[in-house]
Amino acid sequence: MLKDLLMRWPVVQQIRNRSNGNGEESWSERTRTLQPKTAGAEVTRSICPYCGVGCGQLIYHRDGKLVSIEGDPASPISRGHLCPKGANTYQLHTHPLRLQKVKYRRPYGKEWEELELDEAMRMIADRVWASRERTFEEKKDGYAVMHTKAVGHLGGATLDNEENYLIKKLFSGGLGMVCVSNQARI
Repeated sequence: MLKDLLMRWPVVQQIRNRSNGNGEESWSERTRTLQPKTAGAEVTRSICPYCGVGCGQLIYHRDGKLVSIEGDPASPISRGHLCPKGANTYQLHTHPLRLQKVKYRRPYGKEWEELELDEAMRMIADRVWASRERTFEEKKDGYAVMHTKAVGHLGGATLDNEENYLIKKLFSGGLGMVCVSNQARI
């Protein structure tokens, strides 16, 4: 048993084979069976969420859990490369300190409280509508303006053109906001 253990030891194999230790004789059994962390995982193509460049990403997942996020070599934009922010997308999603609930601090409050997403969305919608109703101008200097300057929207370039178009139509056409902009200036 001791002899078998010694014979598997990489140093003994190097001496027996008169090698320099750079070949397979230096591998342990664990090293021989190593596989990439993405082995056996499903892959989904996606786009990096950070800026408007549109770098391709490969999202590896197994059993409903995120395994890894890497650059997509088939992407004509990034050809498998990601900037430092894009390369950290995995940590963005999996960091243990990532907020998972809506945090809210009431006016003059000293403590943060957690809200359900539906409740937070209703509060936002109510406040947007109340601000619009309070500040909506139909005419100015005898001209029809039909707008409000009290509420604005800043969109992100990670949305596609169709989503940005619908947001622009909702906020400017539907709610009369004139302060609508986008990171990508769409």
